[in-house]
Amino acid sequence: MTIRSNPPGALVEVDGERIGLTPVSMDFTYYGTREISLSAPGYETMTLLQPVPAPPGQRFPIDFFTNHFMPRKVTDRHDFTYNLVQRGMPVDEESDLINRARNFRSQAEVGGVIQPQQ
Repeated sequence: MTIRSNPPGALVEVDGERIGLTPVSMDFTYYGTREISLSAPGYETMTLLQPVPAPPGQRFPIDFFTNHFMPRKVTDRHDFTYNLVQRGMPVDEESDLINRARNFRSQAEVGGVIQPQQ
């Protein structure tokens, strides 16, 4: 199983175990739903439940024959790519912060007393 992220370099945890930084690959021994968590500085942490489906040859009862009587070993690879969302202030909070900063600057230039805002 290979996990990639946009941007690359996010820390990956699968089922609570740290795997490494993206892009990262790991072996797995069973199919099912895995909990994947990606985190990177400046981005929202993403935690999701990712189904890892079994191929038709690995489903009961066919899996007995493919595991024991196939002349070659079957390798199953899964590749998952996730887009991380950049963390930031909402637009209205950002404009409020800019207005407060301008007010602070103008009061400092004039020499006025700065009143804390509620």
